[in-house]
Amino acid sequence: MIFPECVKILTNVLRRLPAEMDLPLLLNRHTLSHAAILSIPHTEGTMYETSLRAAMTELGASLFNRGFSSGSSGNMSVRLPSGSILATPTNSSLGRLVPERLSLVGMDGGLLSGDKPSKECAFHLAIYKARPDCNAVVHLHSTYATALSCLDGLDPDDVLRPFTPYYVMKVSPLPLVPYFKPGSQKLFDAIAGKAERCASMLLANHGAITTGSTLEQAVNAAEELEETAKLFFLLQGKEIRYLTDDEIKELKPH
Repeated sequence: MIFPECVKILTNVLRRLPAEMDLPLLLNRHTLSHAAILSIPHTEGTMYETSLRAAMTELGASLFNRGFSSGSSGNMSVRLPSGSILATPTNSSLGRLVPERLSLVGMDGGLLSGDKPSKECAFHLAIYKARPDCNAVVHLHSTYATALSCLDGLDPDDVLRPFTPYYVMKVSPLPLVPYFKPGSQKLFDAIAGKAERCASMLLANHGAITTGSTLEQAVNAAEELEETAKLFFLLQGKEIRYLTDDEIKELKPH
């Protein structure tokens, strides 16, 4: 974890480095990680974009290798200080992303460089427009979260009643987006409506979306949601001790 004072110092250092310096090489020579750089909101310059491309590739591979994504399912994106976004290309596997081929997309949806983006890039853009504080979006078809999305009778306002503190701190609340055909405008509109008040959501019969102020935060939320969904199924048929309203309240930021 990077302490606030260290972050300030690192930010100033990065802004003084030559624009042509290879940031990933710099990181490899020192103890800093891509996650450390990503913890600095809106670092300016091409070095930051280079680091984001590398981080998306590494985190995508990590999710894929640990079974959170399979085949070409799932996608992710990050917002750049310029307002454009980096997104995973269409039909790409999170386990085999190439930094240079990531899609650079304007907020109007136009492709600026790289491969053609996923058709679901449209709902990423809708989320960014609805949430100015959001800088990263992760969408996965992970096994347990997707299984949860296929259950009937879920509470549309909050799918999972909290039973662990970590779920409350990283994910909750988790509204349900009704089923619409993947890639349809109806789905994009429904997601945008939920995004105005929630950082995470479950798409009926589809998968999950998590967001964050950094890519690392959005990925952590996706992992926490998947593990909570797994616990939910493991606890079926047993008496669950849910967190009380007071316990939930003290976990929420003031």
